Amino acid sequence: MSTEDEVRKASEQFYAALNRMANGDARSLGDVWSQGADVTTMHPIGGREVGWDKVRGSFQQVAEIASEGRIRLDDQLIRVVGDLAYELGSERGQAKFAGQQISLNHRVTNIYRREAGSWKIVHHHTDVSPAMLDVLNRLQTKT
Repeated sequence: MSTEDEVRKASEQFYAALNRMANGDARSLGDVWSQGADVTTMHPIGGREVGWDKVRGSFQQVAEIASEGRIRLDDQLIRVVGDLAYELGSERGQAKFAGQQISLNHRVTNIYRREAGSWKIVHHHTDVSPAMLDVLNRLQTKT
């Protein structure tokens, strides 16, 4: 298997875990993420998390309000440089957040690092989603 194919497989595993998260279960993300203090994410709900505990917590918070999610990666481009790889593409799909149907269509950048012979994601960055932010703002005003 080529190195690019190895990264593509890691990406498939990440998106399988992301889909489980979009259906309420974020646990499997721990299998595909590096769990160091240097991992980062910038979600479609805004903000930036640094370190595995904060990254995991952010996905868990989304999972608590997510259901019926289907997310796919289109227009994938992978580049590998040594033990680092990046992936560009477009995330598309839909999900319910707090019962509200949301369409997903954002650009994405994922960065992977080879650790102990396997590829782990170390950074996930998407465009901000106004629709997701609207749902979250409505939830916050209810509390």
